Parts: sequence; C-alpha cells; structure tokens
Amino acid sequence: MISIIIPAHNERQNLSQLLPMLNSEASSVVFEVLVMLSCGSTDGSENLEVAPNVKFVKCQGKGRSVQMNTGASMALGNVLVFLHADVRPPVSFLNDIEKTLNEDYEAGFFSYRFDKESFWLDINASFTAKDGIFTGGGDQCLFIKKKTFENLGKFDENQALMEDFEFFKRMKRNKIPYKIINNDLIVSARKYESNSYLRVNLSNFLLVVLFKMGISSETLKSIHNKLLKMPYQQNT
Repeated sequence: MISIIIPAHNERQNLSQLLPMLNSEASSVVFEVLVMLSCGSTDGSENLEVAPNVKFVKCQGKGRSVQMNTGASMALGNVLVFLHADVRPPVSFLNDIEKTLNEDYEAGFFSYRFDKESFWLDINASFTAKDGIFTGGGDQCLFIKKKTFENLGKFDENQALMEDFEFFKRMKRNKIPYKIINNDLIVSARKYESNSYLRVNLSNFLLVVLFKMGISSETLKSIHNKLLKMPYQQNT
C-alpha cells in the first residue's frame, strides 16, 4: 500500500485539482492520501468533497517537516510519497513508484517540467532528469519505503528550510539506493511569475551553496524571505 502525504497551507484551489487527479489514475495500486494541513490554514480545505481514501489532518506544530513526519506516523502504507499540493503527477505515477521499488531501489524521485512554456524554465527542468546539485528538492516528489524513512530518522523538524535537501543528504550518506524516474511531474511556475527568472535561479543557487556550507536553516530561511516574493502565504 502507498501513502501519499501532502503538506498544505491554504492550498484549497490546488487540492481541488490534485486530489481528483490522484483518484482518476487507472491503477491496481492500493493507496491512501493524507492531506496534512498546517495549524494556520484558514481556507477550509478540509471541507472539500473527496474520495473515501482521502483524509485531512490539522497539524499542531509549525513547518513542513512537522506536517510530513506527522503524516508518515499516521500512514497505513509501507511506501511513503511526499507530494506538494501544486505539483501534478504523470498518468502512470503510482505504477512507476511500484515498479521502481520492485527493482530493489528503496527510494526515488521524478523529473519535472513547469506548467508554463518558457525556454529558460525548460533548461531548469532538464536538470531534474539526472543526478546533480539540485537533486532531492521537494518538487521532485520523494517516494521511499516507510521502514527506510524511519531508519533514517525522518525529516529534521528543526530544519526551517530545505528539509528535503537535508534528508536527501542523509540518504546519500547512508548509501540508500534511489532512482530518478524520467516521467515528468508538472510543477507550478508561480514563484517565477512573482519574481524574475534570474532572481529565482540566483537565490536557489545561493541557498543550496550556503546549505552545503552548513549555514543554519533559520539563516537560510531569513535570506530566502528577503530575496524572494512568495505568491502564496507560507507555513512558518
């Protein structure tokens, strides 16, 4: 069984599109969906009409790490999938995950492309099809065996930003076998629409470099908030 965990903060519009898509996939894979709402969510996402396998949970603590860890602790599945609310999966999403884990990988990610036609965004997306400095970011949708996730110590709840990169760092240190599936997710370009392409890329590069240098997550978060205008209210 697969448990899809979606951390969300005032994402009703995106959830209203994503949740029906997940249940429309023609697949024999048994799965559940846990939408982990932040304690500050106020848009009534939990009132959406959904399929019986979808559950909304209001989290008490702050931060995406808390949301995702809480979802993992409640999950009935032996496979965990961490999916952002504004990401749209490919048609064979669940089958791709099942096939990969049956090939003796313990985890994996997906390549992605943006929901906006742009030469420059296409260049960005092309890097997600192979291992590199940006591998492990949340938009790539981490899937992992639950036992492996727990053995690695789950997400660091003290990591205020880039909790996905920090977890991936532990995956590599522990030599967890993983695969990048070249079947594109569709990722929202809303951050690029609120900021220039150059500004987002330079900010992302700076944050990754500073993270790898060991700069604290609180400092990284402060830098991120100063450099970028976010098109949605963040879960802080």
